[in-house]
Amino acid sequence: MRAADVAHDMNVLAAFLGRRDVAELSQEALELRFGFARTDVMALVGGSILAGGDVMAQAMRAGVARAYAIVGGAGHTTQAFREKIRELCPDLRFADDACEADVFAAYLRSRHGLEVDLLERGSTNCGNNITCLRDLLAERGMRCRSLILVHDASMQLRVEAVARKELPDVVPVSYACHAARVVAAKGAAGDPLAQLRYEDEPWGMWAPGHYLSLLMGEIPRLRDDAAGYGPNGRDYLAHVDIPDDVLAAFARLSEAFPESVRVARRPEAGVGPLRRH
Repeated sequence: MRAADVAHDMNVLAAFLGRRDVAELSQEALELRFGFARTDVMALVGGSILAGGDVMAQAMRAGVARAYAIVGGAGHTTQAFREKIRELCPDLRFADDACEADVFAAYLRSRHGLEVDLLERGSTNCGNNITCLRDLLAERGMRCRSLILVHDASMQLRVEAVARKELPDVVPVSYACHAARVVAAKGAAGDPLAQLRYEDEPWGMWAPGHYLSLLMGEIPRLRDDAAGYGPNGRDYLAHVDIPDDVLAAFARLSEAFPESVRVARRPEAGVGPLRRH
């Protein structure tokens, strides 16, 4: 498979999975699209790349929510996450065993001088990111009838689908923390993955090969069949319609890179020890 074709198909998957309901997180954009200028809550979900912290900061300054939360505990990939943050921000101070919510909170504090209202430290996967946030809001007596969700582009659609199932009375607003576009280096030859680059690479972006595996791992989960996470499968999330062009791109990439299709190993809505990236 040519690198240009890989890039094209990755971008098809990313455009579908990295849902953004508004062009920008502003009161004007929300009013135009949803009829309200502010949501009750905005949540940055752990597992995002570091650019998610900047998205959160911009949104807080724009006043798009009444309360702001960062969601994310610690799982088997959290140590790698901490190491990556220390590499990118060597002056950032956080505990060696800090959960993902605390790391992002430290980033917001250090880089932007901002503090969120809530830190949810117990969740370990896309399912209980939502249920643990729901329980924390209930514990604090905080109303949530509208919710901005910011996650990595690869997992944005899934976290929204979980919210639609677990929070049926809440209006979800999706805003993926990046909209990275993959391109193929001109004139390169050999391994197609080694030829991939990003246009306007987001801060802390995944290596292209890892991003490919993240994107491809979502389609089997979102399929509403016996093996998927929808109502006709494990029933962890609301039904999602997957367009034919997305399924075709996934099929081509699966044939070329079968090792990149991640298999779900844990119940999505459970409170297991693993975070799926």
